[in-house]
Amino acid sequence: MAERSTAAVDVADNSGEQPLTAKADQSTADGVAKNPERDTDGSEGQGSDAEGSLKQASPPELHSGHKLARRYRLEECVTRLDGFSSWRAVDEKLRRAVGVHVLPADHARARSVLAAARSSALLGDPRFVQVLDAVEENDLVYVVHEWLPDATELTALLTAGPLEPHDAYQMVSQVASAMAAAHREGLAHLRLNPNAVLRTSTGQWRIRGLAVNAALRGISSDTPQRTDTEAIGALLYAALTQRWPYEDDAYGLSGLPKDVGLVAPDQVRAGIHRGLSELTMRALANDGATASRHEAPCTTPEELVKAIGEMPRIRPPEPAFTAPPEYQRTTYQQGTYGRPAPHPGAAQPIVAPPPPLQSRTGKALKWAVSALLIAALGLGSWQLADALMDQGGKSNDTNKSRTTDGGDKTSKQSSAPIKIQGSQEFVAEGDPQSAANVAKTYDGNPSTYWKTKSFNDGPPIAPLKPGVGIVYDLGSATQLDKAMLSLRYGGDHTTVELYAADSLTPPSLDSMTRIGTVTTTGTTATVKVTKQLKTRYVLVWLTALPNSGYDSTLYSRAGYKQAIGEVQFTG
Repeated sequence: MAERSTAAVDVADNSGEQPLTAKADQSTADGVAKNPERDTDGSEGQGSDAEGSLKQASPPELHSGHKLARRYRLEECVTRLDGFSSWRAVDEKLRRAVGVHVLPADHARARSVLAAARSSALLGDPRFVQVLDAVEENDLVYVVHEWLPDATELTALLTAGPLEPHDAYQMVSQVASAMAAAHREGLAHLRLNPNAVLRTSTGQWRIRGLAVNAALRGISSDTPQRTDTEAIGALLYAALTQRWPYEDDAYGLSGLPKDVGLVAPDQVRAGIHRGLSELTMRALANDGATASRHEAPCTTPEELVKAIGEMPRIRPPEPAFTAPPEYQRTTYQQGTYGRPAPHPGAAQPIVAPPPPLQSRTGKALKWAVSALLIAALGLGSWQLADALMDQGGKSNDTNKSRTTDGGDKTSKQSSAPIKIQGSQEFVAEGDPQSAANVAKTYDGNPSTYWKTKSFNDGPPIAPLKPGVGIVYDLGSATQLDKAMLSLRYGGDHTTVELYAADSLTPPSLDSMTRIGTVTTTGTTATVKVTKQLKTRYVLVWLTALPNSGYDSTLYSRAGYKQAIGEVQFTG
């Protein structure tokens, strides 16, 4: 059997923890396994830093109700561990729950925590729980992140039993692809465990603590991609078997039997999907274990994503059909109303329904009723046709009179589209947004966009900027009716304003006349002109933007932002 790597030893000896640094004290690690503490992401804490020689600062003396940056009000302490504390808090500015890690500015790992948080925030991938703020002030360092009240940890999901094959497949697919994207940007997790992976109410999987959780504990790795890949394999193993793939118990899961080694999931529990079992072993194959068909091990998340893509897709189970309850007739319907109830245990007599009426009188009555119905239907149809013909004649007479009088004066001509002749981004303050892409807003292709930058605060762009937008040249002075926009992002909220301008490059916003405005939470906006005047140049001006996550199509980070696919004017 091949020699077991250092990473594997560290994982097994630390109750499912990710590998410690090369300087880690083994006695400290053993102490953690015996006396686990609940840390900020709900996993088993290290208890002390790997660099035990560094003096750790005591946790800051904070309490419920304390406010950071005059904005984040601490509500409940989740963890006090190893010189830092973690809290559930409220962002009073945006009125939403957030999570906060707090540690003294002179903490041995304060600088690395700040760097990790800022790097994670720049990734902006919505598959990760987002870092919202990373600040040093008043001798404190604190990191603010999303709080997902509707999400459930994988640990909690596994208390009810292993996941269904389709759920396990979705989990490993989404987690592996997310970590592959993170590693392409130079970011590693190093503490992937069942408490760091959450499933939202919509069925999406999210990862929390990217880079930050490892930095809080001083964890590093010489092979970060291998470490994260093995961790994903352990997650899949746990999801399939409800067991932790090492000898020690961890995360509420029982470990494997002593001296047995790493056995494939389909040998631990019957009925496990064969392809997922082999995929698990390929991700965990760093100690001599191999997949049953001897495929090459997956050593990076990218290789794991490729292996998942080569598998046949696992479809969700068919919904179970539940037969409707059998129709129960009441006692009255069964014809036993007024009869004495039978004795308990006595069989009830079967009462046959009365035979249908078959006498000559009954047949004659049937034919008489049928004839009357047919006659009534015929008479009604004739009267209806006659009424419609009269109505049509009156309508034609009316149309003729309108034509003779020169047409219906109350009818209004329908608006016609106006062809855009040119455009230019208008910058009232600061830098342009995407000046090279303004023509994409009227190229006839709604999948191409002019986009704004991603702003940290919103929905209103002010006071950072008065707004952002594009001036359009309509070719000649035109009486406008409305402007219709297709937008990339919905949400609360987008505000669009229209201005009449004197040129394609107006000197300022004050030099223009506002002629319409609308606010929408959807992905379309129709701005009706409220001030009737003729103009050749029109400014489409955005003053409020919705909040949206990372968008790989537009290479846009998370924040308050918007993109315009198509603009059409009518008049």
